Amino acid sequence: MTKHEYIREMHKRHACLFEYSDFIKDTDISKIEITDDSVVITIRAKDIKLICDKKDERNIPIEILNFGSYEEEILAMVMKLIDNNHTVLDIGSNIGWYTINISKSKRDDIKIFSFEPIPKTFKYLQQNLHLNDISNVKAFNFGFSSEEKDVIFYYHEECSANASLANISEANNVEKIVCRVRKMDNFVNEYNLKVDFIKCDVEGAELFVFQGGIETIRKDKPIIFSEMLRKWTAKFDYNPNAIIRLLSEIGYRCFVATGERLTEFFAMDEETLETNFFFLHAEKHELKINSLMT
Repeated sequence: MTKHEYIREMHKRHACLFEYSDFIKDTDISKIEITDDSVVITIRAKDIKLICDKKDERNIPIEILNFGSYEEEILAMVMKLIDNNHTVLDIGSNIGWYTINISKSKRDDIKIFSFEPIPKTFKYLQQNLHLNDISNVKAFNFGFSSEEKDVIFYYHEECSANASLANISEANNVEKIVCRVRKMDNFVNEYNLKVDFIKCDVEGAELFVFQGGIETIRKDKPIIFSEMLRKWTAKFDYNPNAIIRLLSEIGYRCFVATGERLTEFFAMDEETLETNFFFLHAEKHELKINSLMT
C-alpha cells in the first residue's frame, strides 16, 4: 500500500484509543496506561494501579473494564469491619485487590499478610504492591491448608483466579504446578501474631484452611470473610454448610452483606445465590453485629 493508505488504515486501528476514553467514563476506571511492557489500569476511588495480564480473561482490572466495578458492596463491608491496628491475613490474595484496598484505606497501623501460592500470580501481586507504594504488607508465595506439604495446583492462565487444588475450571489446557501449603496455626505461631481479620478465597478449599487454623480462630476470634460456592466445594466432597457448622461450634454467626448492612445467614441450599460470607463471633463482635444487622 502507499504511505497515505497506510496512514489511513493505521488511523482506523488507533481509533480504539479514543473509544476507550469514552468507554471508561461510566466505570470505576480513571486511567489506562500503555507502557513499554504492560497495560496499567488505575481505579478511581483510591487511585489504585493494577497491571493487566494479557492472557487472563477474568483478571480483576479487566473485570472492572467489562462490568464497571468489582465487588463494591462486599469491599465496602470489609472496610466497615476492619479497624485501626488490625492484623489481616489475605489468604488467596491473587493480584492483591483486597490487600491493596485495605492497605490504602487510611486506617492506622494495619498489618497485612498476603498469601498467593501460584508463582506467576504472586509476581503480579508483588508488582502491584510496588506500583502502589505499599509498605505495610508482607507477601508470601505459599498457600494454606490443613497440612504442611507440597501439593499440585491446577492453574488456567485464562482465568488465574480459578487456580485451585482441584481442576475446577475443567479446562483442557490447565497447567499443573507444585506449590507449598502451610497450616495457618503454624504460621501465626511462627510470627507471633494476633489475628483480627481473615479473608479467605481459595476456590473451594476454604474448609481445609480453617481446619488448619482452628486454634488461631478459637484463640483470637478474628472476623472472617470467606467465599463459599457449592460448585467449588463439591470438587472437594463437602458442602459449604460444613464451614458454617465448624465456625458455629466455636461461637461464630454467619452473615451476608445486604447493601450497607449485615443479614444473618443460617444454611446454604440449592436456592442460595450469595457467594461471599462474613463470620463474626457472637460475643467478641456483639457491638459490630448489633450496629450492622438489618
